[in-house]
Amino acid sequence: MRRETAYKLAGRHHDRPLPGADIHKQREIRFKPLPPGQVAHAWKALQLLKGLQIERGADPLTIIVRYSVLDYSLEALEEALRDAGFALENSLYVKLVRAIVYFSEETQRHNLLSPERLIKQSNEVYVQAWDHQMHGDHDDTPPDLREYK
Repeated sequence: MRRETAYKLAGRHHDRPLPGADIHKQREIRFKPLPPGQVAHAWKALQLLKGLQIERGADPLTIIVRYSVLDYSLEALEEALRDAGFALENSLYVKLVRAIVYFSEETQRHNLLSPERLIKQSNEVYVQAWDHQMHGDHDDTPPDLREYK
């Protein structure tokens, strides 16, 4: 039996995230001071992305981005900026924060996109599948004649 069939028979729905799942993220992207003017150029480049909200940070070398984890990730945004030639801050603190954010967003995205596991109702799936199949395991004898007396 295919996994999709088993999930359908168990009545599981996987087409929308749970209401409590915090899929909207607010992250800070930090730039190096050199070359000058790169924050303004990055601002213009990020504004072209649909579904991404941008605002200036308290520090003139930062940009704050808001996005859904289903659409974007901090890792993808920063990688695109690096590929475009922007110099991002690379201190030890920022590296540690990045590693944690990259891992947590990747894990959350994977969990949101993967189907729910059948743990407690797995036997129900096979019972329903058996009921829907044509099989020769049916006895037409009345119950009173089947019992031994």
